[in-house]
Amino acid sequence: MSQHFVSDKPFDPYSIENLTAAQERFYFASQWQLMWWKLKRHRLAMVSSMVLFFIYFGALFCGFLTPYNLHTRNIDFIYAPPQQIHIFHEGEFAGPFVYGLEYTLNMENLKREYRSNTNDIQKLRFFCSGDKYKFWGLINTDKHFVCPAEGGQFFLLGTDRLGRDMYSRIFYGARISLTIGLIGIIVSFALGIVVGGIAGYYGGIIDNVVQRMIEILRSFPELPLWMALSAVLPVTWSPLSVFFGITIILAMLDWTSLARAVRSKLLALREEDYCTAAQLMGAKPKRIIGKHLLPGFMSHLIASASLSIPGMILGETALSFLGLGLRPPITSWGVLLNEAQNINVVALYPWLMLPVIPVIIVILGFNFLGDGLRDAADPYK
Repeated sequence: MSQHFVSDKPFDPYSIENLTAAQERFYFASQWQLMWWKLKRHRLAMVSSMVLFFIYFGALFCGFLTPYNLHTRNIDFIYAPPQQIHIFHEGEFAGPFVYGLEYTLNMENLKREYRSNTNDIQKLRFFCSGDKYKFWGLINTDKHFVCPAEGGQFFLLGTDRLGRDMYSRIFYGARISLTIGLIGIIVSFALGIVVGGIAGYYGGIIDNVVQRMIEILRSFPELPLWMALSAVLPVTWSPLSVFFGITIILAMLDWTSLARAVRSKLLALREEDYCTAAQLMGAKPKRIIGKHLLPGFMSHLIASASLSIPGMILGETALSFLGLGLRPPITSWGVLLNEAQNINVVALYPWLMLPVIPVIIVILGFNFLGDGLRDAADPYK
């Protein structure tokens, strides 16, 4: 006969419901905490976020991080090739330095042919005084992280047709290209939430009118429509007015996908009990949408917005590259690439195509980050 062992301890019916500290931390976490924990496990998204952080940091402090001012011209070094940074000279440590440049004019093709003078060692200076600039457009200063040697040159990415340093101009161009994406998504985000929220909450004829309007806008090819609207901007406008005009054009054509996402979510959520309770308590539609419905899927909206920023950056770059967007003296990545349209120039001076590299990095960074945010915000994963 088998033996039965029975515990004589008092039975606690709630003992099986006691949570460990880790379980309690997980079950009582907010939606944003859960989203952050899931995002941290997406390594590619985290790496992309760090890359984007450093790029935006560089754009904010471009005056300090670059050796030259945006418009500084080195007329003796037109189309100079990139200079390589050296640490050792003839086997001996000499610190970070570059070799001086010398050139001769090729009379057959009228091209300047540069060569490094290994006897001219130009040590780089750090935390030094150089070209004057306005820090954030407010404070006059001349402090730079790195400067060329006194009377020397330092062209890390070469120079353009006017002898302007490409490295400095790419950093300064990041301010405009990245700002257009952020300002554009703010306008697009607001339009998408307002229009999509109204259509999803009220439904009926209002929803039908909004959907038909969205379908009409999405039926036009994006690039030709951008080009047509950009061509309408008066040529007499100031560069700042053109900047805001291009931003508004990109935002006005990008809100449709976000509005549809908001509309579909609200059509489902407006039938929930808590929404009905808010209506019975006399809450106005604006409060119901803003306080009860939108917070439920705000994480999805943020993920969608992060995926829309690359499209706006590409739109500005494409328009400026075609000569229909921003124009000098404003400098953006698209404006820099506009100077590299001539295939002969590109063949002779390939470093003029270098502004395309930060464009690719930023676009990939936002796409990877957006994928990570979308996965982290998905409640079914």
